[in-house]
Amino acid sequence: MSTSKALTNGVPSAASSAAASAAANSLLNCFVNAGHPFKALRTFYHLKNAHTPPVPVLNRLLSSLLRSPHPDSAWLLFAEMFRLRLRSSVTTFNIMLNALCKQNKLSKAHSLLNSMEEEFGVRPNAVTYNTIINACFLRGRTDAALKVFSSMSARGIRPDSYTYGILIRGFVRTGRISDARNLFEEMLEKGLVPGAVNYNCLIDGYCNKGDLEAALKCRDMMVEKGVEPTVCTYNLLVHALFMEGRSEEAKGMVREMEGKGLVGDGITYNILINGYCKGSDVDRAFEMFKEMTRRGVKPTRVTYTSLIYVLCRRKRAGEADRLFKKAVAEEGLRPDLVMYNALVDGHCGAGDMERAFGLVKDMEREKVGPDEVTYNSLMRGLCLLGRAEEARGLLDEMARRGIAPDLISYNTLISGYGRKGEMKDAFSVRDEMLSKGFNPTILTYNALIRGLCKSGEGDHAEEVLDEMVSNGITPDDSTYLTLIEGLNNVEVFTKSENE
Repeated sequence: MSTSKALTNGVPSAASSAAASAAANSLLNCFVNAGHPFKALRTFYHLKNAHTPPVPVLNRLLSSLLRSPHPDSAWLLFAEMFRLRLRSSVTTFNIMLNALCKQNKLSKAHSLLNSMEEEFGVRPNAVTYNTIINACFLRGRTDAALKVFSSMSARGIRPDSYTYGILIRGFVRTGRISDARNLFEEMLEKGLVPGAVNYNCLIDGYCNKGDLEAALKCRDMMVEKGVEPTVCTYNLLVHALFMEGRSEEAKGMVREMEGKGLVGDGITYNILINGYCKGSDVDRAFEMFKEMTRRGVKPTRVTYTSLIYVLCRRKRAGEADRLFKKAVAEEGLRPDLVMYNALVDGHCGAGDMERAFGLVKDMEREKVGPDEVTYNSLMRGLCLLGRAEEARGLLDEMARRGIAPDLISYNTLISGYGRKGEMKDAFSVRDEMLSKGFNPTILTYNALIRGLCKSGEGDHAEEVLDEMVSNGITPDDSTYLTLIEGLNNVEVFTKSENE
């Protein structure tokens, strides 16, 4: 018998079986690596009775199938692995648990977790629990996440840094910053070393809560513990400083970041541009825009929206238009509702209602539906031009389109009628507002008082003032100035009549 066939009495030798197994594994891996999981699956079914691939190879195939357009095929393979009595690893279960969590099948994920050790003899690890805890938090099920965390400790599985990171992030997302801080302290007590991600999460929580001093102290503790702040750390703090109007400190924070050799990313530049825009520093905002593009950082919709907004606020709607066209034509950006609304509002403020309504038509062509913000801008623009009745028509159109008017909608229309002295219509809108469950604000009352004074109805204006105070709303300077001017006008008007 030829030795080249490596056979003994017609049975393959151990060497030839090993070679065949290696070839089969290599073929499966090649199909998976090439993005052909179903060719790999067919190969597995064809060879399964003669050759059983090792579990790590099948784990890779499971992951690939779950990413495919037919993820259910992964569950068929998972079942087949048990039918062939293959001893699955904890990695196998973690892959399938992750799939269930992504599909929002948390009850099935819990069932699989509970059966792992009891039925299949596979002990869960920290990754197993982390997967389910994270999924619970993502779906707002905080109590369920904490229950899984407790069972993890009860089964003697030690939480790792990632476990605590998930819990801290989950508490921060739900506004429970004190609980997040307690977990952070517990993490330190157990000898676990928090990374920059953990510190950043706490800093984000404090910033969102408006406790900037605590956020800055957290950054200081981070440095003391030998953890270098990241670009994300600085982004959070710079944004918070700008939001509190502390622009000089924000600039200082940027200089500190650059001094450490850190290069700002797109988020950094968007924060800076937005911060300068809110501070009406248009020139500095555009300097940042130029620097951003010079450094090869691609502007986003957020970038352009901030710049368009500030140009519109500065009555530079024409420049805003050109920037809008640049974003679409040169950058290939698809405008969203926020970007359109910024430009619509700018043209309404400039009194160019033709362009404003043209933009709304463009929105509808692009399948970007207007909202109450869009309509409020249009109503404001019409009212400024004395076209209150047309604005009233937009309020009715909103109702037909299923867009609920808000307090701004009603106040805008009341102010529009008040400017024209059409107080019967103004009070009619006020009554409609009340019937919809909205309570008048100081803006509502000021608009009514202003309109009544303009119409020479000073006594009625004083009655509205009394109602305002009785409803617990404190008049401001604008209220009293309007009333005084109105009453003076009434006196002059009465005197001229008597003469």
